[in-house]
Amino acid sequence: MATINTNAGAMIALQNLNKTNMELEQVQTRINTGLAVSSAKDNGGIYAIAQSMRADVAGYSAVSNSIDLAVSTVDVALAGGEAISDILIEMKEKALAGADSSLDTASRTALNEDFKALRDQIGTIVSNAEFNGTNLIDNSVASITALANADGSNSITVLDENLSLGGSIVTVAATASFATSAAASTQATAIAASLDNLSASLARLGTGSKSLEIHKTFVGKLSDALERGIGNLVDADLAKESARLQSLQVKQQLGIQALSIANSAPSSILGYFR
Repeated sequence: MATINTNAGAMIALQNLNKTNMELEQVQTRINTGLAVSSAKDNGGIYAIAQSMRADVAGYSAVSNSIDLAVSTVDVALAGGEAISDILIEMKEKALAGADSSLDTASRTALNEDFKALRDQIGTIVSNAEFNGTNLIDNSVASITALANADGSNSITVLDENLSLGGSIVTVAATASFATSAAASTQATAIAASLDNLSASLARLGTGSKSLEIHKTFVGKLSDALERGIGNLVDADLAKESARLQSLQVKQQLGIQALSIANSAPSSILGYFR
């Protein structure tokens, strides 16, 4: 039936053209963003999963920063402890020299002055071995903790090592000195014990630092794996989208021509009235 009131062909052509335009818009969005799923309306389930994984990646970034802070704090403590160990070795040398009974008083006094200067340097190192306001070797904190997982429910703890003079590790008193060979010998014995204690303390700090670094490596790998997973879920295949874009552009042009042909169909009715 020929009619000018209802053009079914034009309706179908318009529906198909609108569908092509929508698909073309979707492809252009994917090319612009690089994402096949850039919003919840693209795919609600995949978008929700990707957002959850993005939250985990952001959490692991915070974990990595926390570990970096802890590692730096422990490394500063280690540097201080190693410096104290070197000083104790020098102090032991001075004390052993002062323990020589054949040494004259003036020489022993000179050695004692060197001994006291080194002793005081230990206190200076202990008080300044801090990072970001945290000192692990002056007994000001019991421990430090670093985040271990993305939700903050687990942590890694490194205990304080009190390296202050007269403590349980460095047993040499803050006023230690010697005026006689016997006193010098006593100090040498105390320093030897302190060196043994300090070696064990440095080993504990070193183990803590190594644990933090190992976990940071793991966190980095885990974060990378999550990012790859997000990419697998939402990234667009641009080579495929490029081919699809060309196909849709041709389809769009054909749709416009089909609509034009359908719209011109009613004009043929004029031929019936010539």
